[in-house]
Amino acid sequence: MSSRHLYIHIPFCHRICPYCAFFKHTPSDTDMRGFVRAVAKEAQLRLPVGFAPRTLYFGGGTPSMLSPTHLENLVEGLRRVADLSHLEEWSFEANPATFTHAKVEQWLRLGITRVSLGVQSMDAATLRMLGREHTPEQVIQSVQILREVGIPQVNIDLMFSLPGQTIDLWQRTLEDTLALAPNHISTYNLTYEEGTPFYQQFGQQMVDEETDEAMFNLTDELLTTAGFRHYEVSNYARPGCLSLHNLACWQGEDYYGLGPGACATLGHTRYANAENTPDYIHALAAGHLPPHSTEHLSHADKRTERLGLWLRTDIPLPSSFLRSQDFPYIQELCLEGLATYSTEEGLTLTRRGRLLADEIVLGFM
Repeated sequence: MSSRHLYIHIPFCHRICPYCAFFKHTPSDTDMRGFVRAVAKEAQLRLPVGFAPRTLYFGGGTPSMLSPTHLENLVEGLRRVADLSHLEEWSFEANPATFTHAKVEQWLRLGITRVSLGVQSMDAATLRMLGREHTPEQVIQSVQILREVGIPQVNIDLMFSLPGQTIDLWQRTLEDTLALAPNHISTYNLTYEEGTPFYQQFGQQMVDEETDEAMFNLTDELLTTAGFRHYEVSNYARPGCLSLHNLACWQGEDYYGLGPGACATLGHTRYANAENTPDYIHALAAGHLPPHSTEHLSHADKRTERLGLWLRTDIPLPSSFLRSQDFPYIQELCLEGLATYSTEEGLTLTRRGRLLADEIVLGFM
């Protein structure tokens, strides 16, 4: 299938959060003009002639750190090689307190339709522990700016099972978030990733599965009662506000990735750009693709990945993806209340099943 999706990685952050394992760094002495030119050049080298994406996602890092001039030049470079007039969704990650009315007005003028705010918590002490620079009050102000300017959709990212976080604290964060009336809420169970300060500090502790499950169930109850659809393990949306880009990835659609540290899946090939911004800029300034790795995915690899991602959603997995030898296992999942299945509708994990999605997928391998 031809890709209709494009991801662009902007690796810059004001401060490096101690829990984050994504490729990111402070701008320090990065040549930002050179970076913008490099992304535009990679688009020219990688994207097919006539490329017209359905979704575009600027992730990071903190894309909202880009100055208006650098963002304008980056988008202009993209438009020279891609037709952005058919976009159904343009997502842009931002941190609270890193933008003004003027910046958001530019985002809207460029065509950005969805802003995803990295909030993480609405508790001031928790935010300090996470190394976040914003306050709960600045979150409220940021959402107000986005609404006043007219950004169509606002997502709020939250994290639970944090060090020292009680269920009551988590409930207050959820309630405060609902009061902001976002279109979409993402709630991530903190995992301690190797190589992060949090892993060194807390990673040897036993994961408290009971607390994880209690917080997961509380989230589901509060948000679905408020009218959100729990359409993926970590994601909730108002009607008509699903993340089209992420949903495409979860359903196994191809996508291109641009930027240092970005990866892509095209058919049975995956490439991943090296996580080195100076090398990225240098290679593209010389007219070459950046340093990257390439991996061939077997049919078994693709099937396992598709099952693993699709089953995290509430959209039934079509029967055509299943093998005859899968059905005894599916019957067992249904008897245990972890899944529902019918030939016509396909396979769907229940709420309890999606909590165990990663483990359940192993049974299909």
